[in-house]
Amino acid sequence: MPVSNRIAALRPEIEAWRRALHAAPELLYEVNDTAAFVTARLQEFGCDDVITGIGQTGVVGLIHGREGPGGRMIGLRADMDALPIVEETGLPHASKRPGMMHACGHDGHMAMLLGAAKSLSETRGFSGTVALIFQPAEEGGAGGKAMIEDGLFARFPVEKVYGMHNLPGMPVGKFGMRHGPIMASTDEFAITLKGRGSHAAMPHRSADPILAGAVLVQALQAIVARNTDPLKSLVVSVTQFHGGYAHNVIPDTAEVSGTVRALGTDTRDLAERRIREIAAGIAAAHDLQAVIDWDRNYPVTVNDAAESDFCAEVAMDVVGPANVDPAAPPLLAGEDFSYMLEEKPGAYVFIGNGDSSGLHTATYDFADDALTFGVSYWVRLVERALPAG
Repeated sequence: MPVSNRIAALRPEIEAWRRALHAAPELLYEVNDTAAFVTARLQEFGCDDVITGIGQTGVVGLIHGREGPGGRMIGLRADMDALPIVEETGLPHASKRPGMMHACGHDGHMAMLLGAAKSLSETRGFSGTVALIFQPAEEGGAGGKAMIEDGLFARFPVEKVYGMHNLPGMPVGKFGMRHGPIMASTDEFAITLKGRGSHAAMPHRSADPILAGAVLVQALQAIVARNTDPLKSLVVSVTQFHGGYAHNVIPDTAEVSGTVRALGTDTRDLAERRIREIAAGIAAAHDLQAVIDWDRNYPVTVNDAAESDFCAEVAMDVVGPANVDPAAPPLLAGEDFSYMLEEKPGAYVFIGNGDSSGLHTATYDFADDALTFGVSYWVRLVERALPAG
């Protein structure tokens, strides 16, 4: 099923939704206008039920196949929130809300799932029920986890769940997926080195947290270089070093903080253990105390192998085998769809966004040319996962 004439004809409407959503971004769980927009569209399409307020502001639309309610159920997920970035695209549909921007393409993700909702509501060319999951707070707020804890899968017992994200650098009209880990875990750390300040002209009277912090920053790089299997993926990045307040004063404290990204739980655990050990050792060697604040954030996003293969077949139906990479390289960015894949089998795929600016940049924009490919993928996935009798 390549892009059908019917779905192609929907493009102006889908593009209009995407641009309207892009112009009105909202952050984390405060996506009230966005959720209202999604809800209104789903109701207009004739979804059999639209449920709001799941995980604070999440929305779920249910569409039954031609045989009515009952039978198997699958879930399709799109994220709704934007980022705290000042947009610099200069486009007519640029953000109208200062300091907020859809810099990760969630506007496109919503528009593609809405397009699929409209098409599926009209055709009903499947058997069973599809749950359209519109999730808040993907950008650091763990909205997927919040929806699950609010009874998402208890209320809507999907057998499998699927997600999709645009990927700059991958040509429009191409898809990628892989078995196993496809996105990384995301942990954040802050190490406070508590020492003893002094006049900078009398450093022998201090327990210098600046010196210890400088040693610590370098030592943390050895975790990847010397403690981790080189065939496994791990990133330890120190991104902040705060300390001191005057040229002639050695401060009492300094703080080193950063992030850890891993594609395996064993590697993730190794990194936390070694960071704690190295920080404590360096602090002790410099007559300091290390206080470590560790935020164990999103888990690894792990695709079920069979479902990844299934999604590759679906994508090949839409764009042809030459335009699908079933062994696409993983990304070391994080994704809270990981919580849903911990609960249900499924897969997360990439859809090409062409030669656009990178995600989370002020000049990024979702590629409207990708919209009908994404809609077609969702529709074909439902028709194949829930074949009509």
